[in-house]
Amino acid sequence: MSSLPQATDSPKGYAFALGAYLLWGLLPLYMKAMAHIPPSEVIAHRVIWSLPIASGVLLYQRRTSDIRAAITRPRLLAMAALTAALISVNWLIYVWSIGNGHALEAALGYYINPLFSVCLAAFLLGERLTRMQWIAIAIAAAAVVLLTVEAGRLPAVAVGLTLSWGFYAFFKRSLPLGPNQGFTLEVMLLTLPAIAYLVWLTSQGQGHFGKNWRDTLLLIGCGPVTAIPLMFYANGAKLLRLSTIGILQYITPTMVFLIAVWLFGEPFEGAKRIAFPMIWLALVIYSATLIQSARARRRAAQMETSLRPE
Repeated sequence: MSSLPQATDSPKGYAFALGAYLLWGLLPLYMKAMAHIPPSEVIAHRVIWSLPIASGVLLYQRRTSDIRAAITRPRLLAMAALTAALISVNWLIYVWSIGNGHALEAALGYYINPLFSVCLAAFLLGERLTRMQWIAIAIAAAAVVLLTVEAGRLPAVAVGLTLSWGFYAFFKRSLPLGPNQGFTLEVMLLTLPAIAYLVWLTSQGQGHFGKNWRDTLLLIGCGPVTAIPLMFYANGAKLLRLSTIGILQYITPTMVFLIAVWLFGEPFEGAKRIAFPMIWLALVIYSATLIQSARARRRAAQMETSLRPE
């Protein structure tokens, strides 16, 4: 498989990516419907009901041999266990935040995440950032400081989501598996602990599965709402340029932001009225650098093509 970046945007790629981001953007509505269920129970069901879907996709693609090969490699399994743990933490924070009136802070976390990812690339991979990218990061950091000063504490949900997803994506790059295979391996590793936890929960009379049809269907539905957008994203990312993905990713936190303010009625006041516009400004600057870099690559490619001998 080629590791070269996508040179052009495919309409199918747009469809997959938009489908993923729109589904993720609507996810707070689904999670809010389960606010009465403990987040840990929701996460266990997300794992268990995602596995049949992920496995079905690999069977359809005839890529199950990749999983069989991965299971025999201890180092790869250890890396997959790490990414599985990180995505579990991310899911747990997210589900808790929606159910406990912190959807606005969750949106903030996902707005900040792209800027945190470029910081990781700079500090851990030695990638060079442009001056404008550093300015964008500084503005975002100042917004977090502003929120911290007003509240007297760090915005824990935003920081937790940013750190868990940022490191998940970072370590995921080192996993020598395709995105669908990697996700399947992660949920496979999480399935036994999830089943054990649900068995214990049921033995204590605290489980919600099977108590009534509404909760049971919602918990089963955790599988599709988890696996389908992840699969859409994995396929869309292969068919779109990095700059396009970099801009489209803001659809989800914007939808979460609007749902938090207009539907959930979370207060948007005080320092938030200053911090969020600062984050948006930082993202505009960062997006402009992505577009500029993409144009420079295209010009370089066109020049290289024009200089080739016929």
